[in-house]
Amino acid sequence: MKRATPPGLGFLDEALGHAKERDLLRERPPPTDGRALSFSSNDYLALAHEVGPREASGAGASRLVTGDRPVHARLEEAAAALVLQPEALVFTSGYAANVGLLSALAGPGDLVVSDALNHASIIDGARLSRARVEVVPHVDVGAVEAALRSRTERRAFVVTESYFSMDADSPDLAALRRVCDRHGAALLVDEAHALGVLGPDGRGRCAEAGVEADALVGTFGKAFGAGGAFVAGCPSLVAWLWNRARSFVFSTGLSPAVAAAALQGLRRAEAEPDRRRRVLAAATQLRDGMTRLGLGPAGFGPIVPWVLGEPGRALRMAATLRERGVDVRAIRPPSVPTGTARIRLTVTAAHGSADIERALAVLADVLAPGPGA
Repeated sequence: MKRATPPGLGFLDEALGHAKERDLLRERPPPTDGRALSFSSNDYLALAHEVGPREASGAGASRLVTGDRPVHARLEEAAAALVLQPEALVFTSGYAANVGLLSALAGPGDLVVSDALNHASIIDGARLSRARVEVVPHVDVGAVEAALRSRTERRAFVVTESYFSMDADSPDLAALRRVCDRHGAALLVDEAHALGVLGPDGRGRCAEAGVEADALVGTFGKAFGAGGAFVAGCPSLVAWLWNRARSFVFSTGLSPAVAAAALQGLRRAEAEPDRRRRVLAAATQLRDGMTRLGLGPAGFGPIVPWVLGEPGRALRMAATLRERGVDVRAIRPPSVPTGTARIRLTVTAAHGSADIERALAVLADVLAPGPGA
């Protein structure tokens, strides 16, 4: 039932109207009939629609109380092995993992050095820590070193994504590791969009670079087709998070059914490496085709960003492509910096060569000049 906004919340109507005027209002996505070719999912290995194992639907309590289940331990053991770390701790989401990690490790009197394009969960975790946060230009190792060299804080934490989800690029992780070691800082790496797809056996960009992060965040809600996330590292880190990560301590444990599905997805990803080869081949085909069309998408891997500039232009292009059977979404500020609204195409193992050619044909038709142009 719709009702008028109460007086105490009247400011919301004005704020929402202002967002709509700037093409920044988020609304429920339009329904799809299943026939459109989707390039909007993070289900990189096409595992999300596989039937999962039967398991209890709810943990029933925090894992510190009565919510801990054997499947949680099995999933943590598998996650730690995947990223070549001693131990891991499972959280209910990637957001909860990053917020819990940063707010538990850093505090007043510490320094967090954060890449300018880090995910909102990293930004919020750093803010909640109450440490001083220095935001450095995107993938600028020199700026990271300058921040660490001039610091007066007792402890420092450098945090970055390994594969940036809106730009499809990566930092020089080996250089960051060397800088952190020189200045006694900890390196925290979010591998959310890399795991399962990038690196040797899908182990991520840290494994590819031969870098051991002091804390590594991964998710089961993308390539592994389920939900939840984890933080991996040394036993002391996991013990600390078990006691101090508020998004873990004060939250009902990850659903055992979701944990079992995540474990199944992880094991299938390991056992079926052809899924990883398919997604990377399809992504290369799409990126090369868009380059031939003059769109010049940057980066590498399964994320193919097409920067259009203003939010309205991105919204109109997304709507036009959906009308022609290619399901994409406009990505707008604050998810990306002002002036860089874009279409982000995400490629999965479900995309065959014919699907990519179909999408490219639609793009070419949309971009073709009309009669008399």
